[in-house]
Amino acid sequence: MASSSTDSAKVHPVDERLPTEQLLTLGIQHVLVMYASAGAVPLIFRVAMGLLKDQVAFLINAALFSCGVATLIQTLGLWIFGIRLPVIMGYTFAAVGPMIAIGTNPSLGILDVFGSTIGPA
Repeated sequence: MASSSTDSAKVHPVDERLPTEQLLTLGIQHVLVMYASAGAVPLIFRVAMGLLKDQVAFLINAALFSCGVATLIQTLGLWIFGIRLPVIMGYTFAAVGPMIAIGTNPSLGILDVFGSTIGPA
């Protein structure tokens, strides 16, 4: 049985554009999640490492900056990089445990934490 022209004009729910109010609400939710993760990871790390306030402020600024750069690369695309979709990149908590283990090791320190994060990134 052939499909009618009305069937072909229907948009699949996945491809449907949401109302502007709902898009705005979901966008704000994504930004808040990104801010929460970008702020919480350095704060947890600060408590474990005993860092000073200015040091943790630097870490939070670096986290927000890197989230912004990653978001731009993912949304706009850069050469062959980026998915070119409206996403906001945040931080993961998966690395907090290993970072604290490396940083609190007496033979290692915070510089070793920074060095260990360069490779996997």
